[in-house]
Amino acid sequence: MSSFSVLLEKYHGQPNRVADSTPKPASRMSELSELLTLRRLHAVFQPIVDLRNGSIYGFEGLIRGPENSPLHTPHALFEQARRSDMTVELERLCRETVLNDYAELDLPGRLFINSSYPCLEDALLRQSEEMRHLQSLDMTPDRIVIELTENHLVEDFSILHEVLVKFRRAGFDIAMDDLGEGFSNLRMWSEVRPEIVKIDRHFIGGIAENPLKFQLVRAIHDIAETCGAKVVAEGIETEAEFIAVRDLGIHYGQGFLIARPAATPSVQLGEQVARLLENARLKVQPRYKKNQNGYIPVQHLVRHLEPVTPDTESDEVYTRFETTPELRMLPVVDEGKPIGAITRFSLIDRFARPYRRELYGKKPCHLLMNDSPLIVDQATSVQDLARMIGNSEQISFSDDFIITQEGVYLGIGSNRELIKLITEMQISSARYANPLTQLPGNVPICEHIERLLEIQIPFVACYADLDSFKPYNDVYGYQRGDEVILMLGKVLDEVIDHRADFLGHIGGDDFMILFQGDRWEDRCRRALELFDSRIAHLVEAEHLVMGGFQAEDRRGKQIFHSIPSLSLGCIPATPGQFKTHHEVAAAVADAKHQAKKTRGSSLFIERRQKNA
Repeated sequence: MSSFSVLLEKYHGQPNRVADSTPKPASRMSELSELLTLRRLHAVFQPIVDLRNGSIYGFEGLIRGPENSPLHTPHALFEQARRSDMTVELERLCRETVLNDYAELDLPGRLFINSSYPCLEDALLRQSEEMRHLQSLDMTPDRIVIELTENHLVEDFSILHEVLVKFRRAGFDIAMDDLGEGFSNLRMWSEVRPEIVKIDRHFIGGIAENPLKFQLVRAIHDIAETCGAKVVAEGIETEAEFIAVRDLGIHYGQGFLIARPAATPSVQLGEQVARLLENARLKVQPRYKKNQNGYIPVQHLVRHLEPVTPDTESDEVYTRFETTPELRMLPVVDEGKPIGAITRFSLIDRFARPYRRELYGKKPCHLLMNDSPLIVDQATSVQDLARMIGNSEQISFSDDFIITQEGVYLGIGSNRELIKLITEMQISSARYANPLTQLPGNVPICEHIERLLEIQIPFVACYADLDSFKPYNDVYGYQRGDEVILMLGKVLDEVIDHRADFLGHIGGDDFMILFQGDRWEDRCRRALELFDSRIAHLVEAEHLVMGGFQAEDRRGKQIFHSIPSLSLGCIPATPGQFKTHHEVAAAVADAKHQAKKTRGSSLFIERRQKNA
């Protein structure tokens, strides 16, 4: 028995067979046997396209049973083969059929052939015969990619390594299918080291709107680059998914948007895909909504501390506080569940009174504990915990709190560490998302500019700033000032093309738009019109009639200020004009200053080209 047969036995209990105790319907089993004997399978092919230039990288060969047969679909075929212990025979015929049909069609590029791990040995044992078959079709192994399917548990990777080494020596490449589908995929990736990884369609579907999927696919791509592996995104079905995948730098794509599997596939791209390839617009990254931002569980604050039991002598508790000056609280835990806590201050205060230590020192500590300390589950968010503490009159800021997992004691947390973490979160959040408008902040703005510069596509940077905003704040108050900022954010959000334009909030009354969409100048002028119409509802009637109001200037002198207006400064950026986001920011700030020189709401476009 070969080494790989040992592996097969670990999978199924017998070599080259898939064990199953499920009853085998005789009619379906005989139908499968007849299908294999008469070789009544045919192949369909789905193209894999290079998203950089639209060329065909290859085709995935897929199998179909007879039309109008219960065994037409691959799922039905392989499920019946599994039940009938005929998986190896079915896969063998699938390989032959896909190769024959591919060669007959004379398709370009590489051929991806699916193979389950347990059936690799059959292909290896028949390698000489199959190599002669390839030669007869005038094909070489370097055109074939063995696409590993099914998520079998591999217990001995050394055996799998031996098999894959032999295939690679013969000239075949290895691809991993459905990356991300199973828990063991990353382990398998690290062991197999495939030349190509195919990302499961679950992560591609909705990627343009789902920030978590976007970041997960980005992480997979980063890992692949580290390993030197090519990445294929499977299941691309919408234009938004196509653009998002391409924007992430993934070079190869496959899916219904590009082409459906066909017995005679076209080697020419459809008009829709050709148009998308010509459109160099960068996909705006999806962002989390407000209620999803900044969730951090209390688990991050857990500090293990050995608790005391209810029967621990009070003198022993006192000694722990005395020998550990930084210790502020000791949890009292009974059979794994916290029932109270003893704080340094309360114990020392009691023992400081006459005869109290002599009276209680040898007695169990539960007599001195607080039986209602703050206890929170580890999954509670730090924001919710902070609100609980802030709304409670009984909890002291100096107290620690007890952290549990489903009622079982984990450790303690510190209010000081809690405040420190929330402060850091607020600072970080202000950089990534403005707390008032929840629009992307300075860091995402700069990152998006760098992405635009990196791929060298034209865009327009637009700086939006309010005039007379500070005196408006002085006269109307900061709450009304916030209403004006929120109104401006909504106006800008209304005029942009969300599929291609990026809107960020620098801070205060300063915003940044990075246009890729069409008619950006018309959109700017529309923003001016909307702002002027809506600001009228945020000033008093008398000020509206006067066209302004009296307020102090920077020197403290009362002068007349106009009603707030909107200034937009724009810089059309061509490829190679700017090297960094700093240069773009400086140029667009100059354009904004030019716009502010015009009274009232105005647009200034810097059309002069400046060499970087």
